[in-house]
Amino acid sequence: MTALVLALIAGAAVGIALGALGGGGSVLAVPALIYLLGFSPSAATTASLIIVAATSATALYAHARDGHVAWKVGSLFAAAGIIPAYFAGAASGRVPEAVLTVAFSVIAALAAVRMFRPSSSRPPERIRPGKAAGAGAGLGAVTGFLGVGGGFLAVPALVSVLGLTMRRAVGTSLLVITVNSLAALVARTGTGGGLDWALIGPFTGAAILGAWDGKRLSAKVSGDSLQRAFAGVLLAVAVFMLIDVIV
Repeated sequence: MTALVLALIAGAAVGIALGALGGGGSVLAVPALIYLLGFSPSAATTASLIIVAATSATALYAHARDGHVAWKVGSLFAAAGIIPAYFAGAASGRVPEAVLTVAFSVIAALAAVRMFRPSSSRPPERIRPGKAAGAGAGLGAVTGFLGVGGGFLAVPALVSVLGLTMRRAVGTSLLVITVNSLAALVARTGTGGGLDWALIGPFTGAAILGAWDGKRLSAKVSGDSLQRAFAGVLLAVAVFMLIDVIV
C-alpha cells in the first residue's frame, strides 16, 4: 500500500473522530504520521497541528450551523490557552523525541481511561470564569507541547467543569482546538523544514471530508457509545507507542 493511500485512509479516520467526538483527531494523527508515513516525532506533532487546525475549523462550521457551539464559554476557554500553547510549542523543540513520545502516550492513556467512565449527572450549563480559564490554560499547554488539538481532553472538561451537554461540548471543543492549534503552530514557525507536504496535503483533505461524515455519525449514534469505542482505540495506540519506545 502506497504512502499516499495510507495518508488518505488515516486522514479520513482523523476527520471522522474530530467530526463525531469533537476531538481525538490529533491523537490518531501523530501515531499515523510516525508509524505509517515515516515522520519523525517532532515533524509529526507539527504536521498534526496543521491537519487538525484545518479539519477542526471545518467541523466547527458544521456544528455551529446546528447551534451546538457555546461561543462565550468556548472563547474564554480557548483564549486562556493561547499563551500556554505558544510557549509550550516553542519549548517542545528542545525536548528529546523519545520524551515527547512517552509523554504523548501517557496523556493519551489517561484520556482513554477517563473516557471509559460513564457520564455522570451534570449541573446546569453555566459559565465559571476561573475554572474555564484554568482548564483552558492547561489544555493549551498540552496542545503546544505535544502537538495535539486537545479535544480528547477538552470535551470531558467542558462537560464536567462547565456543565455543557455532550453535544454542545463536542461542538465547543472544536473552537478550542482550532484556536490552540493555530497558537501552537505560530510558535513552531520555521521548524517545519522536514515536513512532507505531498502527504500532508492529501491527509488534510481526507480529514476535512471525513469530518462531515463524523458530524452525521454523531447524530445517529449515542455520544457515550462513540466515546467508549474511541477510548478503546486510543488506549491501544498509547500502549503500542509506549512499548515501542521502551523496547
